[in-house]
Amino acid sequence: MFRGINSVNMDAKGRLVLPARHRESVLSNGTGHLVITIDTREKCLLLYLRSEWELVQKRLIELSNINSSARLLQRLLIGHATDVEMDASGRVLVAPMLREFAGLSKKLVLLGQGNKVEIWSDEHWQLRLTAWLEERASDGVDDSDQFMGLSV
Repeated sequence: MFRGINSVNMDAKGRLVLPARHRESVLSNGTGHLVITIDTREKCLLLYLRSEWELVQKRLIELSNINSSARLLQRLLIGHATDVEMDASGRVLVAPMLREFAGLSKKLVLLGQGNKVEIWSDEHWQLRLTAWLEERASDGVDDSDQFMGLSV
């Protein structure tokens, strides 16, 4: 289970070090086997335990190949999915094409999302966070009722 936000650095070889709490999840649930793919709605990457990715991929494969939206989703998510392994130092190598897609350089933000971790360039994360907060403040909509009964 991944949650929380962390700032990390990526080295010159394209490796990032997972925070200790995420490493524990990876080792206890996936023996270091991970999958990285693109996010189809944002300029970031998605890091899954391989076992979690297999569930996502199964659902994607079950979508109709006749539906053009479903086919595009399959192409983007499965087509970019890259198997990676966490090394003994907790590092994960991000493929150059994936780094380019998300605009990753040295400073990164890792955002735990339950079954996955979003990998953002620090610069893009700050821009999107500011935009989301401004949109939220200006829309005047209180959607807290969606969470009624949820202990937060």
